[in-house]
Amino acid sequence: MAKVQKAVWAEEKAEVEVLLAQRDEHANIGRKLKTLQASVEGEGRGRTVREGMGQVHSNTNQHQIKIHNIEKLIKHIDMMLEPGQDQGKEERIIRAGPAQVGLIEYLNSLKRVNRALTEMGSTNIRANQQAIGDFNELLAEGSKKLEQVYRSLLLEYSQPLEPLHYLTRELPFPTLSTETTSELEAMEKHISSPSARSATSNQRESPSVQIYSEIRGPYLVGSLQNLSLASISTSKKKNSDEIYRQGSNAINQYAKAIDSIFLAEFQNISVSFPHHDRTIAFETTCRRALTEFAKTLRELNMHIKSNLTTDCFLAYEIIEVVTDIAYHLNSKTGEPLPFGDALKPVREIARFSLPKLLEDQRHRIMSLAVLPADGSAIPFTSETMTRLQTLTAYPKPLSSILASIGDGNWTQSASANRSNNSSTSPSLKSLDVGADGGQLLTHYILDNLEAHLTFLESRARILLKSKAVHGVFISNTVALIDRMIRSSDLASLIGANAGAQSKIDTWRRKGVSTYMDAWREPSSALLDSTRTNASGARPHSGASLSSSEVVKSLGSKEKDAIKEKFKLFNTSFDECVKRHKELSPGMEREVKSELSREVGHQVEPLYARFYDRYEALDKGKGKYVKYDKGSLAAALALL
Repeated sequence: MAKVQKAVWAEEKAEVEVLLAQRDEHANIGRKLKTLQASVEGEGRGRTVREGMGQVHSNTNQHQIKIHNIEKLIKHIDMMLEPGQDQGKEERIIRAGPAQVGLIEYLNSLKRVNRALTEMGSTNIRANQQAIGDFNELLAEGSKKLEQVYRSLLLEYSQPLEPLHYLTRELPFPTLSTETTSELEAMEKHISSPSARSATSNQRESPSVQIYSEIRGPYLVGSLQNLSLASISTSKKKNSDEIYRQGSNAINQYAKAIDSIFLAEFQNISVSFPHHDRTIAFETTCRRALTEFAKTLRELNMHIKSNLTTDCFLAYEIIEVVTDIAYHLNSKTGEPLPFGDALKPVREIARFSLPKLLEDQRHRIMSLAVLPADGSAIPFTSETMTRLQTLTAYPKPLSSILASIGDGNWTQSASANRSNNSSTSPSLKSLDVGADGGQLLTHYILDNLEAHLTFLESRARILLKSKAVHGVFISNTVALIDRMIRSSDLASLIGANAGAQSKIDTWRRKGVSTYMDAWREPSSALLDSTRTNASGARPHSGASLSSSEVVKSLGSKEKDAIKEKFKLFNTSFDECVKRHKELSPGMEREVKSELSREVGHQVEPLYARFYDRYEALDKGKGKYVKYDKGSLAAALALL
């Protein structure tokens, strides 16, 4: 290479020597002309000679200007050849590598080579063409070595960490040191420069972004891998029928770790890349970790789908935590990441779960072959209430999901209709995202309660032949529902709805009314008829006549009828009391108190009136009148 360069310089030197010889020749001609002019003027040839010599002088001036221009050209040529004269120095630095000469000196050498290429490229001098080619090869070699140093520096600080160490201690996730990011930034400026990409025939937008994402992407994946596995393993329960407990899955820690480690990575990128490359650097670096996160969510979604009625609450939790970190990261970085794509299958199964819970409730109740003989509430009622209590732990995701479904569209028929018409545009009602989310959740819970009681009442009419058992069963169910509402967050949610309590009270009255139908026989035995005389005048009231006077006024058939009524009452009352006591152990405390009170309010006044009118018929023998008012009250008090 050096011999070729010397040959080129020798050729150019010869050309310069020719030009210098011509300059000397012109200078000699000028001197001769001046001598001739002096001799001519001395001989006094006059004006004609001077005019002729003026033309010669003008030509001489032109030659002098040419000579001056030639000198300037030679000087400029020397300046243009100068960048290529430092090739040996730069070659030694670049061949040695940054490890030997130091990163700063190495980068400065690459800058000088780049600047020399720019200057030589602006000329068309043949002498520079070979130097340009040599410098391009040198720049390509230097850029490759710099990329290796860039990669090695990133690898040095990209060992996976244990996120729980930072989460449990509430420590910030580590970032690269200022010294490291300064070196990365300095190298990035050269690696991603147009001249470096051109020298290496690299058509990528930013080689530094690709190297960074290739190193830091696996670092993120490796750091989060254990939490991904933990999310899958903690979704499995010993008892498959157990309802998911909020926070029992590791998805919460997984999401928090993603939030913290992504924020730390964004800080690294912000000080290591220019502003126009930060978005693509952040997105490509996080891409692999997000892909793994989406894969984890798909596996959790399959588990939820297989255990929908018990683990749909995990879907609501996933929606909430992922939505929160997506919003938080976007607000902190200004860079939206595709969390919505990862969340889509979970959100779909969450939408499907709401009508499915109603359908599961109908199916399980209507398939019951027997109901408790003592009228106690079935375990499924408690399970249903636990489900509804658990729903209140996820108000934000449920409000969003219910708003997308539309108020009342969560029935199975409406859901099936939407599935059959999935190719059509959704209705405006299904997109009513402006609806009050809390109110929609209240409506959904009330619809569940109404459906539960309706299905149970329908099944009780078929399976429970006794009105007393039927009434106790409905009353117990309502009491259990009411108690579980009052002891949980359902109280504030349902309490805000004006008609909610009245619906519960309606079902409570229905249970009491059904039970009191069983007491209709002893009560009806206490009803009698009062004859009016022919004149139409009203008879004396029982309050104004003594029992003896009333009995004396009765005919023999009427007396026999009253005796039969006492006997019927005694028999049916004893049966009802016996049945009540048999059912009493299965009654909820408040149900037992309420039913006893209702029985007393219905039976005691009727019996007191009947007893006051006809107790003389028995003459105190107890043959027909088994209970006096005191003993009846005592019997009722024992219910």
